[in-house]
Amino acid sequence: MLGPLLRFLSACGGANWQQTSPAAAGAAAPSSAAAGDPASEGRDGLLWWRDLAGCGAGELSVALVQANQTLEDQCRLDSAPPLGTFVGVFDGHAGHHAARFACDHIVPNLREAASGPRGVTADAIRDAFAATEEEFIALVSRLWETQPDVATAGSCCLVGVVHDRTLFIANLGDSRAVLGRKAGRTGQIVAEQLSSEHNANDEAVRQELMAQHPDDPQIVALKHGVWRVKGIIQVSRSLGDAYLKDTRYNTERIKQKFRVSEPFSRPIMSATPSIISRNLQPSDCFVIFASDGLWEHLSNQEAVEIVHSNQRAGSARRLIKAALQEAARKREMRYSDLIRIDKKVRRHFHDDITVIVLFIDHNLLVKGNAQGQPLSIRCALDH
Repeated sequence: MLGPLLRFLSACGGANWQQTSPAAAGAAAPSSAAAGDPASEGRDGLLWWRDLAGCGAGELSVALVQANQTLEDQCRLDSAPPLGTFVGVFDGHAGHHAARFACDHIVPNLREAASGPRGVTADAIRDAFAATEEEFIALVSRLWETQPDVATAGSCCLVGVVHDRTLFIANLGDSRAVLGRKAGRTGQIVAEQLSSEHNANDEAVRQELMAQHPDDPQIVALKHGVWRVKGIIQVSRSLGDAYLKDTRYNTERIKQKFRVSEPFSRPIMSATPSIISRNLQPSDCFVIFASDGLWEHLSNQEAVEIVHSNQRAGSARRLIKAALQEAARKREMRYSDLIRIDKKVRRHFHDDITVIVLFIDHNLLVKGNAQGQPLSIRCALDH
């Protein structure tokens, strides 16, 4: 039964596994000997990983697997004073444009916003998001005559910053940050979701949208069994998606599937992130940052137990493999068959998946973020 399915999918999109190329990644010198091991970084077809790297807040493990024809997930890790340790996961939709723009611009905008005496604060992070959104909409305006499709590109944005001994989490969309912490005297590891999600399949999100748009009874619509904003998009907050924020981009220039039939006077979507801050406690062990592609297949608790029960090196890659194994199981196929399927066709089985695991070193935080060498890791599109 599986053979005919694979032959059909190959006919749809091809399956040249050896010639595919996932994320291109650049990394500065890591801050620990283990992170400097060349064997800790690699790629295998559509999968790229950096198994372990030292940073000002502890250690990081990162991995990414591509499923779309054009990689829409992007991620960035930066660790250097005075900002601290920055983690960003950017899950694009309708193309890579907004995700890549956010990946390029949020960090410099945050450095600017946090350059005052107060440093990194929730307001500084909010200002960095606002500046990035404003710059991207300006780009949409400049490209409107020649590249109108950029107006329909958007991105979920999940950002984590460890500054001094405070963890900030900011989120647009449905990527997710999950804390693994020890509970009680037994030291059992438990999952605590830190990020708020903005997906119309959540009843609270639908209620929020209806309250914000009392004059629009069709602000959310059930389409093919999934709740969507205006029957088009699942998330209610994002960077980009200019066509749902300004009527000048909701014209015949964009593809029919994106057009809103009724005129609107206020933005349908928001680019204001939900932000939380947390004073890190000794029981806080690690944080998993991941795009929605991971959480489609693993629960919060399953993910933290996988990380907790194995060595740190390779944690992100291990989580992606577990998600792919579950995706294969759901389609009644073997994992070894799934990973032979090429990008684009692979999207029928799972989304792009980005995972970053931040292991918190409380002793290092006490000493301050100036400890260790600067770290910078980028995952971006190949050209």
